[in-house]
Formats: sequence, structure tokens, C-alpha cells
Amino acid sequence: MRYNITVNTTAKNAFFLIFFPQLIAIFFLASTLILVTRDAAHAQTMQCNTAAEKAACQAALNQALADEAAAQAQLSAQQGKSATLSQAIALLTAKINAAEADIKAKNILIQTLGSNIADDQSHISDLEGHISAGKQSLSDLLRKTNELDAYSLPEVLLSQSTVTGFFNDVDTFQSIQTGLQSTFDMLQTDEASTSAEKDALTTRKNTETDARYAIQQQEAAVKSDQTQQKQLLSISKGNEKAYSSLVATQALKAAQIRAALFPLAGGGKAIPFGTAYQYAQVVQQKTGVPPAFLLAILTQETNLGGNVGTCYLTDPSSGSGINSRTGSMVAKVMRPSRDVQPFLSIVQSLNGDYTKTVVSCPQSGYWGGGMGPAQFSPSTWILQDLNDRIRQFIGISTMPNPWDSQTAFIAAGIYLSDLGADSSSYSAQKNAACKYNSGQICYNAVTGKPNLGLSYGNSVMALANKIQTTEINPLLGL
Repeated sequence: MRYNITVNTTAKNAFFLIFFPQLIAIFFLASTLILVTRDAAHAQTMQCNTAAEKAACQAALNQALADEAAAQAQLSAQQGKSATLSQAIALLTAKINAAEADIKAKNILIQTLGSNIADDQSHISDLEGHISAGKQSLSDLLRKTNELDAYSLPEVLLSQSTVTGFFNDVDTFQSIQTGLQSTFDMLQTDEASTSAEKDALTTRKNTETDARYAIQQQEAAVKSDQTQQKQLLSISKGNEKAYSSLVATQALKAAQIRAALFPLAGGGKAIPFGTAYQYAQVVQQKTGVPPAFLLAILTQETNLGGNVGTCYLTDPSSGSGINSRTGSMVAKVMRPSRDVQPFLSIVQSLNGDYTKTVVSCPQSGYWGGGMGPAQFSPSTWILQDLNDRIRQFIGISTMPNPWDSQTAFIAAGIYLSDLGADSSSYSAQKNAACKYNSGQICYNAVTGKPNLGLSYGNSVMALANKIQTTEINPLLGL
């Protein structure tokens, strides 16, 4: 059934004043999504194989990066404005636009990298073929050289019926020697080129991995922002009380997150998440390690600590001890040849009793002995460079305490920055997590097979994403 409704001029004007900003926002959002969808589809179908296609891809990437910079500038401008309902809608729209622009640029970058990766793999395959052939040639030349070297000069002379034959053999030997040096030089050049190409290929693969991860993160952010945007658009401009209620709810959630306890391993006392985040922010300012990543490392160490309990060292000569929870005897609490003496020195400098100072218990046949929330081994903690930097960071001249929460945050941040976690790259942070756990990057650089710390690295990155989206972002009002 259709209804005919007569609206007077005053009512029309009131409606226009109240809902016009929302209508404009909805129209702008719909237009943006249509354009972004079209651009994303175009980016995904681009080919970057021939020289002309590569040039076109690079031009498209440059334009996408320019668009992304413009969208980020608009976002920055909106972030500095007051938190009214209309400004909140505009801010979300700007965030969506910036995220979509980044997604478009990353998609084009992946297309460009794809052709480069294929070219690198082909070149590496060619170089490895040359090396294989060169090694075979080198083997043949060495064998021939050894055969000629086995004969004495009288034997060579007596075996030749003419002087010409003798000199022919001499020329052959010199030719082989020259070929031997030439082949050896070629092998050195090809192997150096192969190493450089493999490094370049690893860099491109990491860049592609980082771009795909960033796209996943941005797509999730866009989905979340669109949900918030719909919620705000459903609130009438004339109903600011509803918006105030929403803001109050968000503030209450942030307060609850700050107050929630952040558990710590190795005998460390749980602290409020707000305090843990403040510690992590201070560490980021000095080391560049992102707070979410640092908190994820400490969470992972706490999870491991919760599984294995805590132990006391009771016999320095053997490294055995007892479980502090059950009182049962435990072997391999601490490696005597590496960690016991540093541990005793650390505890003594802190005026403690080593038989009542908790360390991690052994896992799966490995030695225990990790200290405090960051689970540093004693032999690592006393490394001069690391120890000096921790003391300088805190502003003390005595032995830093690995069981102190803030000190553990600082030490972990310094150590992780040395491992590459100060990078914004997903792959660099993941490799830093793997090295923190096992001393190796996540995958073998030669074979591409996973190393021991991969599962630890995967867990840390998943935790970092969860902490960022569910705890840090709400604190920041994102």
C-alpha cells in the first residue's frame, strides 16, 4: 500500500538539518566502496610479466601509493578534531578510505613482486645449473692434471717419439692448468651471484608475506570500522545522548582493560594491563619494539611458565633442584657448565638465596633455568653489552633484577630489538620471535623447511594481533 504524505517547509528544513550529514556520509561511503571494489578487482587482474606490463604495474603502484598518502593525510586531519557524532562518523570514513587505499597499493605491490620472484627463481635455477656444470668441469680438469702430474719428466720424454709430441703434451698441461683456474674463477663468481640472488629472493618473499598480512589486517579493520559506522549512522544527530552513552560504554570497557591483571612468568607478580602497556610504550620509545609484540612475547613466556611450573636450584654441581609447588626432585633445572655460576652471581648481587629463587623447570628433556617474566637464561643476562644497556636504560649502576617486572620488559625489548623486532615488518617480527625462542629464524634459509621455533613464532604473532585488536585498540579509542 502506498501512502501520500504532505510535509510542510519547516519540517523539511528540520529533516534536512538533522539528517543531511548522515546522508552525505552514507553516499560518500557507498561511492568509496564502489570505487575501491572496482580498483581492487582491476589490481588483482593486472599482469606484470613483460617490460611494458611491469612499467604499467609500477605506474599503478606509484599512483596507489600517492592515493594512500592522501587518504592518510585526511585521516590525520580528522583525528585532530573534536569527538562529536558527526566528527566520529567522518573519522571512521577517513579510516576506511585509508585502509582501502593501503589494500589497493598492497595488491598491486604483490602483483609486481610476483613477476620479480619468478624472474629471481629462474635466474637462480640458471646459476645453479652453471655451478653444477662448472663443478663437473673442475672435476674433469683436476683428474687430468693429476694424471699428467703422475708422470716424471724422463717418462714423458721417453714416451714421445718426437720433440714435437713432447711440446704438445706440455701445451696440453698448460692449457689444462689455465682452464682449471678459469673454471675455478667462474665457480666463485656464480656462487657469489647465487648467494646474492637468494638474498634478494628472500627479501621479496618477505615483502610479499608482509603485504598479504597487512591486507588481512586492513580488511579486518575495514569490516570493524564499517560496523561502527553503521552504528553511529543509526543514531540521530538530534539524539546526542545516545552517542554520549556509547562513548561512556567505550570508556568503561577501556577502564576494565586497564584494570585487568596481566600475568607474568617466572615468579613475577601479575600487574594491571594498563601498567604493562605503559611499560611497553616506554620500551617502544627507546627500542622501537611495538607494545603488542612485546606483550605477546611476555604472554607466551607466561603461558609456557604456567605449563612447566617453577623450580628451585638446590644442587649447583649437578644442576638439579626441586619443584617449588610439589617439593619433588627435578633433574636438569639448570645447566652447570653454562648457567649455574652466572645464576649464583646474579642472586648474590641481589642479596638473595639461590635455593629460594624461582627459575623455570626443564621441558621435554631440555634444561630449565629461565629467570623472571622474560625468562632470560643467566648466561645471557650477564652478557656485558646487554647488562650495560639495561642498567643505562633504568639508570642504575648495580646488577639489574631479572625478576622485576619493569626490568624484564626493558631487557626483553632491548634483546628483541637486536633480533630485528624493531621493524614494522610482520616477517621480521616473526623471525625475531623464533630467534628469541630457539636462536634460529623461522625457516631454514637454504632448504625453506621450518626450524624449531616456528610454532612459538606463530603463537606470538597470533597473540600480538589479539592484544592489539582486543586490548590496545580499545584503550586508544580505535
